Amino acid sequence: MELFFLLLLVVIMAYALGSGYPVAFALPGSAIIAILLAAGAGYIFTGDTDAYFESGGPSQWLSAGVTNLRGVYWEPERDTLIAIPLFIFMGIMLQRSKIAEDLLVTMAQLFGPVPGGLGISVVVVGALLAATTGIVGATVVAMGLISLPAMMRNGYANPLSTGIIASSGTLGQIIPPSIVLIILADQLSSAVDQAGQARQDLYKEVTGELVMPSEYAVVSTSAGDMFLGAMVPGLVLVGLYILFILTVALIRPKLAPAVPYDDGYDLEFLGRVLLAMVPPLALIVMVLGSIIGGIATVNQAGAIGAIGALVMAGYRLHPGGRLQFIPAILTLGGLGVITFVLANYDTNVQNIQSADDAFGVNLAIFGSALTIVGIIWSGYRAYVTEDALSGVMIETAKTTSLVFIILLGAAMLTAAFRAFGGEELVKHFLEGLPGGFWTKFFIVMVVIFVLGFFLDFIEIAVVVVPIVAPILLADPEANVTAVWLGVMIGLNIQTSFLTPPFGFALFYLRGVASSAVKTIQIYIGVLPFIGLQLVSLLIVASYPPLVNYLPMRSSLTAETAPPPINPALQYCVENYVAETFETEGDTIRAAIDRMAAVDISYLPRNAREDFNDGLENAREAFTLMDEIESIKVQLAEQAVEYRPQHSVVRQLEAEARRIEDTLEDLRTQVSRGFGDTERLQSRVDELEAEREQLLAQVPESWEEAEAAYGQITAADRRARGMYRRTVDQAYEPVAELREMISETSVDALAALEAPVDALAQDAPGMDGETADARFKDVERMVGDVAGGNDIRGLLSDARREIDARTPNIERAQEYIAEAQEMIAAELAWRSRAQAELLPELEAYDQAIQGTIGLRQQPRLPKEQALFIASCNAKHRDISLNF
Repeated sequence: MELFFLLLLVVIMAYALGSGYPVAFALPGSAIIAILLAAGAGYIFTGDTDAYFESGGPSQWLSAGVTNLRGVYWEPERDTLIAIPLFIFMGIMLQRSKIAEDLLVTMAQLFGPVPGGLGISVVVVGALLAATTGIVGATVVAMGLISLPAMMRNGYANPLSTGIIASSGTLGQIIPPSIVLIILADQLSSAVDQAGQARQDLYKEVTGELVMPSEYAVVSTSAGDMFLGAMVPGLVLVGLYILFILTVALIRPKLAPAVPYDDGYDLEFLGRVLLAMVPPLALIVMVLGSIIGGIATVNQAGAIGAIGALVMAGYRLHPGGRLQFIPAILTLGGLGVITFVLANYDTNVQNIQSADDAFGVNLAIFGSALTIVGIIWSGYRAYVTEDALSGVMIETAKTTSLVFIILLGAAMLTAAFRAFGGEELVKHFLEGLPGGFWTKFFIVMVVIFVLGFFLDFIEIAVVVVPIVAPILLADPEANVTAVWLGVMIGLNIQTSFLTPPFGFALFYLRGVASSAVKTIQIYIGVLPFIGLQLVSLLIVASYPPLVNYLPMRSSLTAETAPPPINPALQYCVENYVAETFETEGDTIRAAIDRMAAVDISYLPRNAREDFNDGLENAREAFTLMDEIESIKVQLAEQAVEYRPQHSVVRQLEAEARRIEDTLEDLRTQVSRGFGDTERLQSRVDELEAEREQLLAQVPESWEEAEAAYGQITAADRRARGMYRRTVDQAYEPVAELREMISETSVDALAALEAPVDALAQDAPGMDGETADARFKDVERMVGDVAGGNDIRGLLSDARREIDARTPNIERAQEYIAEAQEMIAAELAWRSRAQAELLPELEAYDQAIQGTIGLRQQPRLPKEQALFIASCNAKHRDISLNF
């Protein structure tokens, strides 16, 4: 019965959407109707409202709905959705202020003389508008009104013209900032959690180990990562469009003739080009650059974009005159002042310590005032001119409300889908397909592509993604990142605007095109561009670094980058070290030998022994890395024979687990007396026999093959673990000794002599309270001395002797005297080492810190960060570890 109500849910939803009922109400409405019918049927026929639900019941579904409502509107973790109204405001404001119109006209004049230049200009403008507005409908309408008549007038074929305009207008769905990418990031964040738990459970079940190594975890994503990941694929798509137009223009010039510009390319034309292009480009740089540079979050970048669009509208909507650009100049001037202040002054009001600090704060206030005045002035102009600001605010509110209502409705629909067992049904279907991950992925992408013929991008993103994304992300075979999956789905969803019969871009263009353009011509015109989008999908699928590299690079080079010792980075860190050992190993060995020849006999015994042990460990690192590389070759060779068996057995075991899940439900129904128990028990017996038959198909040689491969993987883990401990022990003495003999540490040690001498002199006359205060002050000073714990311990012992219930002044003086002797001895050897050893030690440190000492660095150096970003950007098959 659960399947019946699941089918009923899908039918009701399809009927509601097909009949033109608003999507925002069709999704939750179909869920509510199906839930009520299932609950009513359960109550009538079994006396239990939960009887016809796979899991939970009406009350659990209602609870899930409330949880989703709270999640969309109130959870701080999902604050990315705040960026949606900001980017919508930015896009509509730029559209209403005619910035898009200026761009189209200017680009058409600039590219016109090139074969197919008018079409290329539309693609370029579409890309620029995508990076500023991201509003498909407004972009298509604007380009259709302005460019289509010009293209028809200059002899462009109608199918080609309409195809160029419609496809270019949809670039806003994949080129950031994009509402689709924000929604996908939000949906994928919860999918990553589910996939991570599923992968952890799978690892535990097949290996018996309780904890899965963190390097096997699912790589999450965020809206910022999605923006970075979609940037290169978006540019690839733009390049494919331009290449197609150039090819058509060169092969069949009559379809896309060159359009000469008669007025000439003079300084006046250059001024128009700069005025049309520079502000939008500056806005793109500020919005996307602030995200890429880690300066702003996606929400903050959205606010930057909204304010920037408002300032641009302030001068574009003005009728002209001397004051036209004054608000924008004030805003830019104020931002310039603020930037100068931040670079040269401390603007912490609570930390003003000099007249210079006060001047910096006052200058920051002045810059902020200029910026605020410029923004308010621009907003006032937009408000009073053509009622632009009010119109933009109303449209923003409408569009944002639509998005959020669809999000909530889709959450209700997804909860109902899961309640009837739909998610498990999809999971079992996909996991039962032969061919592994890529078969599942292909099926999902085909389904999304077909749904694009009938549904809008939001419905696909919020209904399909939560169901299929956890399944695809959990699969360890391809081990894809969430950002790559999100961009692939985003590229696929983009086709929903172009695919007949319900492609929204086609409707938008049909609404503004003249009667000379037939609807069939629009449909024919978009077909090549749909094909180009599918080609871009294949390109991105075959080379994941196109998506993954920029987010990885941004993460590893940011101020908040994870340290090199992070477990998730170790595989690529060791790949980098192995390659460096291969090319620069002799140089590093020579540096170790030179350091071993340096006289360190005057160092304290512990420091000397630790350092010599570190040198031995540094030499041992080469041997261990050779062992790791040798095992890596063994794993690759063994995998050739092991992988086919592994795939067959794991498939059989997965099917057996699915049967076991069904058996548990059936046994529960039998034990509770639900339905025809004899029929249910018969079904249980059949499934148990089927399960045993499946497990009987496991090859007899499987256990031996699994054990043999397991031995190699265990050896790999041991070798890598030993390598990591060895290099850490090799570098720690270097870092500790370098800090101990640094100028800062030696000066801090020398500064202790006077206060410790004073303690020795005054100790006999101190009471407990005075000793507690005086000694603790000096002990805090010892905190600035690297390796000063022994000195601090002696002073603490002396303090406790004085502060004891029965003070022992003599014993305290002995401790102080011992501390004085230790300070003198430490100062003697440290001063000598600073003069003789420090230069050699720094050279040695420089030679090994990028390899042997890499794990102990506070952050990845740029060279290593770029290598590791490139390494992590490639998907690594880890299925043989599961």
